[in-house]
Amino acid sequence: MSPLLIKLYSRGIWCVDFEFHPREGVEGNLNEVVCMVARNLLTSQTLRLWKDELQKLAEAPFPIGEQALIVAYFSTAELNSFLSLGWKLPVNVLDLYVEFRRETNGIKLEHGKGLLGALLYFGISGGIESDEKHEMRDLILSTGPWTDEQKAEILDYCESDVISLEKLFLEMTNEN
Repeated sequence: MSPLLIKLYSRGIWCVDFEFHPREGVEGNLNEVVCMVARNLLTSQTLRLWKDELQKLAEAPFPIGEQALIVAYFSTAELNSFLSLGWKLPVNVLDLYVEFRRETNGIKLEHGKGLLGALLYFGISGGIESDEKHEMRDLILSTGPWTDEQKAEILDYCESDVISLEKLFLEMTNEN
């Protein structure tokens, strides 16, 4: 990690992903948060929290001020989850979807513009397979209740996106 990034974001560079489903009968398009995984790229600290744990928190369980950077892919989903939980929004957000689209504007993308497509575009391996991703999304959208085994699978899926996000961040910032 470059000394400049470490100095700018001394409280952490956090790759963050939430899993959620639409909230039934609620105006304002706020989601029902299922879980969250966040990983600090400076310390490798990883937080894995289920919805009941998240709902008990009055604020994000990681720094969101000026000396922290939140990294997401299509960050509106993550920011919606912050709002759904009643948390303040982070000061600094880097949306790798926006950066990927800026870099590939006008290019036909063989694998799409989602996280998997971005990983494949940069030749990054290790992301979850498309079929498995669809199965997990379907499980999450089923709205539960989930068994303990399914909860663990959903958290593992969420963490796989965070690991992929970390790889993409390092590639796109030439930190690899």
